[in-house]
Amino acid sequence: MKIEKEHRHLEGIDEIRIFNASQKDFYNPSPKEFDIEDLPFQELINSIPIEIYCLIPYEEGKDFIIQSIGNFTLDKYNCTPDDVKGRLLSKLSPLLYEVLHDELVDVYKNQVTRNVRFVYYHKNKLSKLSTAKILFDMGKIFVTANNIDTKTSNRVDLEYRDFDEDKSNIIENFSQTGSYYNIHGKYTWSQGIYNIINRAKEESDDYFNIVFDLVIPEDKHIVNKIFDITNKDTAQCDEVIRIKTKDGTLKVLEVNVYSYFDETGIVIRQGMINDITQYSNDDLIKPVDFLLDGFKNSTKLALLIEPLNIKQFKFSKGFYYIIEKDYGEYIHSRDILKNIADKSVVQRLEKLIDGEINNIDETFCYYVNGNPNNRKIVDLYIERFEYGNTIHSLGFLTDITEERLKQEQLIASNENRLILIKEIHHRVKNNLQILNSFLNLERRAYRNKPDLIINHMQTRLNSLALLHEKTYNSQDFKNINLKDYLIDHDMQTINVVDIPKHIEFETYVDEDLELSIEVITPLLLIIDEITMNAIKHAFPDKSSSNNKIIKEIRNIGNNTGELIIKDNGVGIKDTDNISKNLGCEIIKSLTKQLGGDVSLIKQENGIAYRLIFPTQMEHTID
Repeated sequence: MKIEKEHRHLEGIDEIRIFNASQKDFYNPSPKEFDIEDLPFQELINSIPIEIYCLIPYEEGKDFIIQSIGNFTLDKYNCTPDDVKGRLLSKLSPLLYEVLHDELVDVYKNQVTRNVRFVYYHKNKLSKLSTAKILFDMGKIFVTANNIDTKTSNRVDLEYRDFDEDKSNIIENFSQTGSYYNIHGKYTWSQGIYNIINRAKEESDDYFNIVFDLVIPEDKHIVNKIFDITNKDTAQCDEVIRIKTKDGTLKVLEVNVYSYFDETGIVIRQGMINDITQYSNDDLIKPVDFLLDGFKNSTKLALLIEPLNIKQFKFSKGFYYIIEKDYGEYIHSRDILKNIADKSVVQRLEKLIDGEINNIDETFCYYVNGNPNNRKIVDLYIERFEYGNTIHSLGFLTDITEERLKQEQLIASNENRLILIKEIHHRVKNNLQILNSFLNLERRAYRNKPDLIINHMQTRLNSLALLHEKTYNSQDFKNINLKDYLIDHDMQTINVVDIPKHIEFETYVDEDLELSIEVITPLLLIIDEITMNAIKHAFPDKSSSNNKIIKEIRNIGNNTGELIIKDNGVGIKDTDNISKNLGCEIIKSLTKQLGGDVSLIKQENGIAYRLIFPTQMEHTID
């Protein structure tokens, strides 16, 4: 037996899926333990065509005493009311106690009504479906259940259709359009819907919104808007949403949903859905979304793309953490400037917005929702630039509230701490300028390969975002444990970059190797550059196995470290040619910044680099 639980947000119900349960799991005869009176309205309950359970909380909800169980259940297990009354639920029905205990306690403690759907499977096939409502009244828990027959489809009558179903199905089988009806809470899906979501029909599809369930988190607020509008008797809503199918495909859908009365007064809700992925261009699924993924785990650092464009802006999740607003709640306008305490900063931002200046680099106090009692200290950098005869903007917002408080607490006893924090911000800003230089180089070198530029930049941004996050969360801003960091870095790279399944990472780092941010940053970018080259070129045969990219980093004494990064791929015959490409130039530039020395190592298979670098740099603050 297996049990799964999930909250279905669209239906507002807790779903409990039970696989291959036996009768003994549901009903285990046990001796009576409590003398319980009959319900005064038991005859009324017996005449109602739904199941009603009555449970009495025992020991503050630790268990529940059964006072009454529905006739359907009694008949199914061939027992009488006296066989169940006065028993503890945990002993009489271990399965129901296990799956419902949390819900029963919540209703008892908080006196709120809960909706639950039981979905029973036998040999992975839907066998029964039951909806239940759990409520608290008269000091007791009542559970009402309504069993639904899943053996009959109960499809919507064709009189509700105003088109030829056969013809529409033929068209939908060769297109990416579909429709559905929702009558009395039950769905009817056309074939085109299954074409769009890339799967075959399943028995339980009548009970769920199989399209909106796939909407990506960033567009959940759009689904809420659709339901808010169309839950009225007559209404219409047109929106564009993005879904991710079960096989991982991202699609852009145009959705038209409306509700109306039929001739008999029944409310019909109908949806027309069109897959417009191929026509969506850059307005809906921009390559910049992949860059934003590099910041998806950062809560204190936000990437701001087009912050000066109120219609086409894109901000990473960190921005919404900092201003403490939900993605769907935020409206981008100059109104946000009202929450900035320093009016001189506001004036400079207005000049930037109006095109009078080209950049701003400020630290200021921000009042969350205009509340002076909830203030944050933030760093803001925004730059205007021209590309393709169009003005664009890019920026970074950093929450340094905790760090500023630490500065204020330590300034009297440790002035170097304050200097160190400023140095960290300076280093991060310099690193972002380095990334900007790399972007300009690759834009010229790979003019016709925008996806390649995006992948490279995404990897670098992901690495710096992780480093920045770890630095801010560390108790020691100066010494970062390289082994701990690289383990997280490998996982981030696998999650963000589309790495073929036949390539594995192996990383070996000395346990005690700790580096400052000024050393680890260029070292990290060098690792990213060599790793991306290996992913792209070392293993062209997708059917090969045991393909590895190996990193070994050791402390070799005298404040010196050694990095060996190699692969066991096809290698390269002309080593003179590799030293002339753009990737190698970037590696040399970063090595120079690090004050190290990089060279190629001869090996039988693949290619290997050896980097000797100082573990302490000349400008490291003691």
